[in-house]
Amino acid sequence: MTSGNRLHRSVLVLNASYEPINVCAARRALVLVMKGVASTEEHASIVIHSARQIIRLPSVIRLLEYRRIPHQTRALSRKNILVRDRYTCQYCHRTAPGVDLTLDHVIPRSRAGETTWENLVACCHTCNNKKGNRTPEEAGMRLGRQPRPFSLHTSRHLMRLLAKSDQQWQKYLFY
Repeated sequence: MTSGNRLHRSVLVLNASYEPINVCAARRALVLVMKGVASTEEHASIVIHSARQIIRLPSVIRLLEYRRIPHQTRALSRKNILVRDRYTCQYCHRTAPGVDLTLDHVIPRSRAGETTWENLVACCHTCNNKKGNRTPEEAGMRLGRQPRPFSLHTSRHLMRLLAKSDQQWQKYLFY
């Protein structure tokens, strides 16, 4: 694993009350720890090297001051659609890196399909080309899941899924 890939590794972010509130990249987690905004609760077994030191990457960090998290909706963005769909093409169900996925309008824009949570899905290039300017039914394709807005439930569900690959997260994700 290259140093750049290590810095993209997911890190669980806890509020000062130990409530899980987010997932961020290891790079962002290191910045928060070095600025004194957060402390490392659990370390990953991965290290990175600078010119003068070896740094263990965090797996779980905790904010030092409590942050009130208002009920929020996630911004509609390519990244958030890919996260919601777990980097999986919603037609052929293959998981791929973000660079290998596109966004597909279930109802094409040329047919008045809107750019909304309910009309966008992650899609591989092959399936997107196959579907073209048609609806999934017209193209003989089926969606794996109906697209829905990103919600607090979605966010917590994704945290639990990520916890399956990182045992250190499990004790913080008790719901």
